[in-house]
Formats: sequence, structure tokens, C-alpha cells
Amino acid sequence: MFLFLVFLGIVGFFMFLYFVPVGLWITAIFAGVRVTIGELIGMRIRKVPPGIIVNSLITAIKAGLNVTTRELETHFLAGGNVPNVIRALISAQKANINLSFQQATAIDLAGRDVFEAVQISVNPKVINTPKVAAVAADGIQLIAIARVTVRASIQQLVGGAGEETILARVGEGIVTSIGSAKSHKEVLENPDKISKLVLSRGLDAGTAFEILSIDIADVDVGANIGAKLQIDQATADLKVAEAKAEERRAMAVAHEQEMKAKAQEARAKVIEAEAEIPKAIAGAFTSGNLGVMDYYKMQNVQADTDMRNAISGSGKSNAPKS
Repeated sequence: MFLFLVFLGIVGFFMFLYFVPVGLWITAIFAGVRVTIGELIGMRIRKVPPGIIVNSLITAIKAGLNVTTRELETHFLAGGNVPNVIRALISAQKANINLSFQQATAIDLAGRDVFEAVQISVNPKVINTPKVAAVAADGIQLIAIARVTVRASIQQLVGGAGEETILARVGEGIVTSIGSAKSHKEVLENPDKISKLVLSRGLDAGTAFEILSIDIADVDVGANIGAKLQIDQATADLKVAEAKAEERRAMAVAHEQEMKAKAQEARAKVIEAEAEIPKAIAGAFTSGNLGVMDYYKMQNVQADTDMRNAISGSGKSNAPKS
């Protein structure tokens, strides 16, 4: 029984120290920060780590910031990063940047690293764009890489576009600048024209950054896009011409077949007409309109005509005359 009571006493002592962080309360008193035992117990009940709140409050008070435990606890319950906000406020104060506690917490809850934003505002950040390919007016492709120096805009961090938008806008400006050049040599000779043109377009509007400078780091010559397009066009024209020629050939073949069919039809009619001749001769014999001697004379005339045609076709000039 005695051991059980001792065990309960030990457990109760540690439970008391957990819910009543006396050491943390003493630390706050020696740091000159007013935190009551009731507030620390309330933090435990609300599942707010007292160590994070008290240590952040001590840091803020020592730095001259005017914040309260209620504000820090509220921001923690909202899902914010309390120590990061305090570091950002201290950095902004040292750099003479106007940043209030409400702004810092809003930026933190928006998902941005407010401390990093303050650092970028003090020390500008360099962003390297990916390779941007564009074609000049003479058809030569150029591949450019730019370095964009940006500074965080504290007022635009909430709701402002990020680095991806800056890179996309800069890439669009580079493509437009190269595309408006008459020759790729003009761009290679004066690459600073690209940066000046892009910088003058106000690409940082609506973003969380302020563009300080745009420097063209590298420009390489790519493929001859104009020549490739001409080759592709010529190939397409050749295929169209071949298709039209094939169409004309097919039409000629069809016309030839049609003419052959008509010729065969004409020959059939001639054969049919020739087949009627013996019938007509037989009819003439029967009716008495044609005699035997007349028939033989007609045969002689026909034989003579065939002979003349044969001699004429052989090319001889001494053919007998009738």
C-alpha cells in the first residue's frame, strides 16, 4: 500500500509539473515577461506548447516588440509558425522595414515563409530562368538564359504571384524581344537590348516581388528554323503536285478506256451491219432485183478494189489501172 501511494505521489508530481510548468514561469519572471501560472495551465489545457509561446514572447520583448501571449497563442492555434513570425519581425525592425504583427501573421498563414521574405527584401535574390528559345526575323533560333534579381515586396506577399509567374513573364518578354529583332546577329551583338526591353514592360506587377534587374547570362545560336520551314513547305508542295499528277494520269487512263469501249461498240455495229449484207443479197435474188451476172460483176468490182488497196498499201507505183 505504501509503495502504491509513493507511485501515485510521483505520478501526481510529474502531472503537476506538466500542467504547471514552474520552471518556465520562473524563466519568464527573470526575463521580465509577465506570464501567470493560470495562463500556462490554460495553454496546456488548450494543447498549446507553453515553451514555444513563452520563449517567443521573451525574444519579442527583449527585441522591443509589442506582442502579447494571447496574440501568439491565437496565431499558433490558427496553424501559424510563431517563432518564424517573431524572427521575421525582429529582422524587419533591424532593417527598418515597416512590418506589423498582423501583416507578418497574415503572410505566414498564407503559406509563405515570412522570415525568408524579409531576408529577400533586405538581400535581393537571383532567379535563373530556364533556357528560352525564340526565333529572330531571319529564321535563326536563339536560346537565351537570363538572371533575374528580385526583392520581396512585403505589401504584395499576400495574394501576390510567386517566382513561377516572374519566370514565365520574363521568358515571354525574351521571346518577344528576340522575335522583333531583324537578325539574330543584332541580338548577339547587343544582348542588353533584350534585358532593357523586358525590364521596361513592368513584369513585376501583381507579384510578390520587385524586379531590380534582368541580365542575359548566355545566348546560343540554335537551329535554322526558317530553312526547316521552307524545306517542309517544299516537301508539302511536292506531295501536292504528285497527287495532282496522279489524278491527271488516272483521268487519262479512264478516258482511254472509255474511247476503247466506244471503238469496240463501233466495231460491233459494223460487224452487225456487215452481217445484214448477205441477207439483203439473198432478198434481192428472191425478189428478182439482182441477177446472177450482176452478182458476179459486183464480186469482180470488190476483188479489184481489194487488189488496188493492197497494192496501194505496199507502196508500189506501177499498180495496174482499171
